[in-house]
Amino acid sequence: MPSKHPITALLLSLIPGLGHLYINRIIRAFFYAASFFGPLLLAFLIVLAKGLHRYEGPLIILIGFALLAGAINLLDMFITVVGGRGPFAARVRQSSYGGDAQESYYSDTAQASHGDNERVNTILLSFIPGLGHLQLGMMQRGLAFLIAFFGALTMIVFVASVTNSDRFIVFLGVLPIIWLYSLFDCVQQLQRKRQGEMLLDRTFLEDFQASREDGKRSKVIATFLSIVPGVGHLYLGLQKRGLQLMIAFFLSIYILDVLRLSIFLFLIPILWFYSFFDALQHISKQGQEPLKDVPIVDWLVNHQKWVGMVLLALGVYYLTDEMLLTALDRWFPKEQISILFHRYFQTVVVSILLIGGGLRLLAGGNRRPSDHKKR
Repeated sequence: MPSKHPITALLLSLIPGLGHLYINRIIRAFFYAASFFGPLLLAFLIVLAKGLHRYEGPLIILIGFALLAGAINLLDMFITVVGGRGPFAARVRQSSYGGDAQESYYSDTAQASHGDNERVNTILLSFIPGLGHLQLGMMQRGLAFLIAFFGALTMIVFVASVTNSDRFIVFLGVLPIIWLYSLFDCVQQLQRKRQGEMLLDRTFLEDFQASREDGKRSKVIATFLSIVPGVGHLYLGLQKRGLQLMIAFFLSIYILDVLRLSIFLFLIPILWFYSFFDALQHISKQGQEPLKDVPIVDWLVNHQKWVGMVLLALGVYYLTDEMLLTALDRWFPKEQISILFHRYFQTVVVSILLIGGGLRLLAGGNRRPSDHKKR
């Protein structure tokens, strides 16, 4: 039977039941998985069927029970690994050794036990970003992860509390990225130490800087910046392409919000995915061929009047919505002009866009055969 690796078991235990299934604890694996995913599935079905507000109390209880089951699952695996139970039990050889051979055996056993304890302690501490690196003696790297994680958490909570806005809570999504990066980096550093390699104590930012070869931009940083549409392109030096993608993304959000065109919100994730994978393609080409800064839409350069017309229309709409409608409501309070405008404006704009787009496609389809004959 192949030996089970404690690090693998600990990492798999992040998904309740999977770590115990890895070490052939079938009953515990089923119990923890059912205790975690069962309440979550039930809570999800309740939300779909009855709504969130009507059963808020039971939903909190179900989610709390699931989190408790997940924590017990992880604690159980920690005890199993640290205590040397199950497949991790120390196999003490009962053979008889004499003299120096016996002393050598016990010395090797003690060294192996010390190495296993260091490995387990490092893995356990690495669940708090930076502590695992401090255990390995990497002070700068450990402090960098500690400051990055808890500093970001403190600043996000502080800004959200000062501004009394819940929108800043969305930036908490950065914390799992830092946590996972710190965890797997600690495991990688531990593996290097066990292989006899010398550990270089430097921050992860210095790693990114060192990864730049011959003045080339870091692929890791470019990939990370590509999360924001256009920023990765700007980092790679693709100014025109990056600016167009950034303007298209944020301007689309602004226009759809101002004009209340929620029916076109599906365009936002399409733009994001297009920008992200386009950046990945250019990142993969870096170093293999020169990158060309080709704009996404070429005709904007020669047809700037259309951009001007769109900006002019937005200005007129904003002026009408903020000033003219307010004045009309004061002059004619019974007609409720602003309410009627907001109610039917979206329908009119969507209808015009759909009809205009359909006519444009029909006209283009009729032109193709004639153009083909002329050729």
